[in-house]
Amino acid sequence: MTAPRTTPTVPGTAAPPAISALGLRKSYGEKVVLDGIDLHIPEGSIFALLGPNGAGKTTTVEILSTLVAPDGGTAHIAGHDLAHRPDGVRAAIGVTGQFAAVDNLLTAEENLLLMADLQHLPRREGRRRAAALLERFELTEAARKPVSTFSGGMRRKLDLAMTLVGDPRIIFLDEPTTGLDPRSRRTMWEIIRALVADDGVTIFLTTQYLEEADQLADRIAVLDGGKLVAEGTADELKRLIPGGHIRVQFSGQDQLDLAARHFGAAACDIDALSLRIPSDGSIPTLRAVLDILDDARVDAESLTVHTPDLDDVFLALTGRPHSLKDSSR
Repeated sequence: MTAPRTTPTVPGTAAPPAISALGLRKSYGEKVVLDGIDLHIPEGSIFALLGPNGAGKTTTVEILSTLVAPDGGTAHIAGHDLAHRPDGVRAAIGVTGQFAAVDNLLTAEENLLLMADLQHLPRREGRRRAAALLERFELTEAARKPVSTFSGGMRRKLDLAMTLVGDPRIIFLDEPTTGLDPRSRRTMWEIIRALVADDGVTIFLTTQYLEEADQLADRIAVLDGGKLVAEGTADELKRLIPGGHIRVQFSGQDQLDLAARHFGAAACDIDALSLRIPSDGSIPTLRAVLDILDDARVDAESLTVHTPDLDDVFLALTGRPHSLKDSSR
């Protein structure tokens, strides 16, 4: 029997990442979907992949979850080589697709027990795990009702619960809140955060909602034209885009005029008695502005920091506003 091929770990060094990829490529005919992307996702984190229609987000999930073979590149998932140990990858992951994969003719409990059977769990363990998941996702009262009677939010919760039956260490969530109302979406956010905080699960998230990535992700990557065009925390990505500024409000015209003489690049709003000073949103920049005001003995009434949001980032990096409907592969 061949020993499992895993990513080596040198004694005394950090554990390998939950997901790593180098030079992943995929084409469909002449259409290049992925053009050599690299990923490094730490354990116990939430990683969000953003991109416009056709960017290749779903293809990336399909490749990393062993559903589609790449044309080139390498990847390791939970320490398992994607090409040589796909069974090890499948045993470590769970996948929740864009559409709830639940059986409408079965009850919530029956759906979970079916998944337990597919995972080859002993009958008693399957029932125990199903009951625990029903309670965790607040579906106990609806456990024996047919899924056809469920709301969209309930179906999404059940779908994620079914993914957790196999106790995966890495979960791929491909647009998990599409079609949900704002309250149901925020409930899903709470569940996703708890999976990471309480269980140490790693989440690979694709989403059509930029606010969702901003709220959830430790790191965000933007995919466009088959390439990763940017990666970082939400704040790091926002600082890439011009337009950030510090708005300083003054109580009188004399204080505004005095301050304006010390900030040549600032836009002065006489009616609002305010200055708009270009800023990258960093602490050193804010401290420098405060030092200048203090040295000039200018009294500011209020100060607010404004940074571009992810919509601005998305537009600047991809050349288009983000789509509210993603049909990408």
